[in-house]
Amino acid sequence: MEQMEYRTDLAVEYTEESTHRREEQGEYAITRLTHAGRRYVTVETPPFSDAADAEELAELLAGELRKLLPEEGPVLVAGLGNRFVTPDALGPRMADRVLATRHIGGELARVSGLDGLRPVAVLAPGVLGSTGVESGEVVAALTAALHPAAVIAVDALAARSLSRLGCTVQLTDAGISPGEGVGNRRPALSWESLGAPVIALGVPTVVDAAALAAGLMGGDPPSEAVAPRGAAMIVTPREIDLLVDRAARVLAMAVNRALNPDLSQEDFARLVS
Repeated sequence: MEQMEYRTDLAVEYTEESTHRREEQGEYAITRLTHAGRRYVTVETPPFSDAADAEELAELLAGELRKLLPEEGPVLVAGLGNRFVTPDALGPRMADRVLATRHIGGELARVSGLDGLRPVAVLAPGVLGSTGVESGEVVAALTAALHPAAVIAVDALAARSLSRLGCTVQLTDAGISPGEGVGNRRPALSWESLGAPVIALGVPTVVDAAALAAGLMGGDPPSEAVAPRGAAMIVTPREIDLLVDRAARVLAMAVNRALNPDLSQEDFARLVS
């Protein structure tokens, strides 16, 4: 009987382990791989829902993000997802905490002491069901208007393994297809669709129920014919509110520090409320 292939947004879960380069950095494990010419970095962390060292993790992620970004030029940050559905709210909550600097210039920059900042524009485009507009269409329109050197897209991800929920961060220069991991694929955000480099960050917040059941039972995944309902269900942790809020804060600080490293974490905490 043919087995199901469970959905995942994580490159480490659909590529051969022999292609992975893994290194330990304190309490974090970093896996690097190249797939189809694109770079993927996976950072395994203590659970976001625990009292992890958010400042240290933000600095680590900022350093990894800088390696994927162009050194200069304006950047558009897009927080993808639905802020009214907690497992999908990572992107919008992150966007709320990223410092927009594109409008800061001239006398305002001088008197505020914020001159010399990299121009950053931030948006949370919402979802088709709420706006009637694809998030990719919104980002594409702004990209055409602003001509950024790069787009940073942040979204919640789906994992195949329960052990990766809320304790994994993926960074990639491959762009992103929102909703692909849960079978609701929307138009991709990529170099091909936007005409600019797209760096995607995400944290897995959901797992396929059938894959979860198979993992807990210690057996092979059931076939679609055996478990059609389980295959269609998505599971999220009980502490999802805390997980998403803390992950959004860490990713936002990582983005802030990667784009404007001359400002400290304390500076960003004061500037972004």
